[in-house]
Amino acid sequence: MTKVGIISDTHGQMRPQALEALEGSEFIIHAGDIGKGRIIEALQEIAPVTAVHGNIDKGEVRALYPHDAVLQLGDSFVYVLHIIDELKIDPVAAGFQVVVYGHSHKPAMHRKDGVLYLNPGSAGPRRFSLPVTVATLQISETGLDAEIVELAL
Repeated sequence: MTKVGIISDTHGQMRPQALEALEGSEFIIHAGDIGKGRIIEALQEIAPVTAVHGNIDKGEVRALYPHDAVLQLGDSFVYVLHIIDELKIDPVAAGFQVVVYGHSHKPAMHRKDGVLYLNPGSAGPRRFSLPVTVATLQISETGLDAEIVELAL
């Protein structure tokens, strides 16, 4: 079994509670709006990280991280982007099992045509009355299991 930590919309704020929730991950995905600071470096102290830039990411952060990314984790293929409305591929036809996205700050998880769509919500500054969250994805021989984790602040 592989545990994948998923985080998004940190906006330059790395909460210790987020790092704690991601402990034990074998891989971490950051779905954009990284912001300034040592966000990715802090995550890399836990596990290897793949990150995409978000709409607030400018300059060096935007240059360092792509608009979207494709990962193979075990037998599962994962597509990562920040804004789901910018999805230009058919995940089913392309053979993806998971689409990870962020942007809305609203944690969400649903399946459509066998593909798991997962938004970990925001782990950065609280927006409106939305919870502060990350997600985990368990990949095993029997399938995929995801969980939204609300951080205790």
